[in-house]
Amino acid sequence: MYSGRVMTNAQHARVAFATEERRADDVGVTVVVTLYNYARFIKNALDSVLRQTHGNIELIIVDDASTDDSQSLARSWLEQNGARLAHAKLLAHSTNRGLAQARNTAFANATNEFVFVLDADNEVYPDAIARLLATCRAKNAEAAYSRIEKFGDETGTGGDAWNPARLARGNYIDAMALIRKSAWQKAGGYTQPADIQGWEDYDLWCKFVELGFKGVFVPELLCRYRVHGTSMLNTTTNPNLEQIKVEMTRRHPWLRLDAPPTLREKLGAVIGRLRNGVLARNWRSREESNLRPSV
Repeated sequence: MYSGRVMTNAQHARVAFATEERRADDVGVTVVVTLYNYARFIKNALDSVLRQTHGNIELIIVDDASTDDSQSLARSWLEQNGARLAHAKLLAHSTNRGLAQARNTAFANATNEFVFVLDADNEVYPDAIARLLATCRAKNAEAAYSRIEKFGDETGTGGDAWNPARLARGNYIDAMALIRKSAWQKAGGYTQPADIQGWEDYDLWCKFVELGFKGVFVPELLCRYRVHGTSMLNTTTNPNLEQIKVEMTRRHPWLRLDAPPTLREKLGAVIGRLRNGVLARNWRSREESNLRPSV
């Protein structure tokens, strides 16, 4: 079981930039952005945070010792736009600590109970934070996540309801999720499951299952996942997938990563695809009706 102690490497992070905190009436949400050599993407990610309809957002960016212009571009963006948020802070690791520890540093510095995870190459639609927050609070869940829209080198959608049995077969829930900081703490934070980076988010979801935590699925396209050849998934995780699978199964013995699907699982997958198709059509119909001019 988990001690609740999180290794944050606080001694390796310095405050590179921060804004004054301002009062806001809405429930506070902290958006954490981990950044490593994504200078070409970071502005789009941060612009999508600024467009959120939710009125009380704290932004924590952790630069994990980038070797390109990522940190300077993030600082420049904050200098121009940070005052428009409830609070903003740029933290810089002195050495590269990896994705899990970069996220832990960000969570440790978040001042709100609700924390949304955003990687620097992804984006969110304007209603994302508001919709996820409302659902997470209404369902009293430890996490809330939405349907994901893929863009870039690949298009499509993904996402489905929280199901521990399905998680045993593999991860289908993206890292872009609203998570209670208290749940992150109880789970011991993010952990790199192997010597090779990858599946940090899957490992966290597995720990949530083992702790009896609940995630709730919002069947709307609220988050955008950029598919590109230089992502960590393509350059690090997938080439070392078998090693990561072994380590994940060692950490979570209930996983069945390579077992053939049962008939029940096959039927569940078909039903899930049909259900998601209906949900997607309903979502599109709602969006189209919102765009129609009022009479």
